[in-house]
Amino acid sequence: MTARRLPRRPDVETVDLVGGTEVRLLEVVDYDGAWPDLFAEHRRRLGDALGAAAVDIQHIGSTSVPGLAAKPIIDIVVTVDDITAEEDYLDALLAAGYLLRVREPGHRLVRTAALDVHVHVYQRDARAVVDYLLLRDRLRVDANDRELYASTKRALIDRGFDDMNAYSDAKTDVIAAILARASAS
Repeated sequence: MTARRLPRRPDVETVDLVGGTEVRLLEVVDYDGAWPDLFAEHRRRLGDALGAAAVDIQHIGSTSVPGLAAKPIIDIVVTVDDITAEEDYLDALLAAGYLLRVREPGHRLVRTAALDVHVHVYQRDARAVVDYLLLRDRLRVDANDRELYASTKRALIDRGFDDMNAYSDAKTDVIAAILARASAS
């Protein structure tokens, strides 16, 4: 068993949205069979860039669930040993062509210039990562929760969200309910 190191320094204490708040046209589209291949391409790119700094690289979010309607944005989670040690991973991600978008406590987000891939960086064993994987795995196997989630997303998009954070926040109760069922089973 590898000994877990303490963070090298205190983490950031505020949320920094690089570039400020954005207005984006959000859409939910039918599942695209090309999404797993796009993830695989970025998994290789991330693995090449990060080497041993990446503890794990996983496809998360709706594009990781076959048959699920989604925003056409591939979400990837990368875990690292120490989120505070940005020198171990952030420069490598930027050199690989990703752009820093969010720096907040326990989480960094980089994305492609085309805005079609979001890479979430967390420290190994972060609760958010456990939840992302639990939600993904539940939606892959439970048709009722998959349909509930799809219909919720479509209803929210129809309300006209143009801010991704507000759209994500509006899904919180449904996600919490699905995670509760997944944890109970």
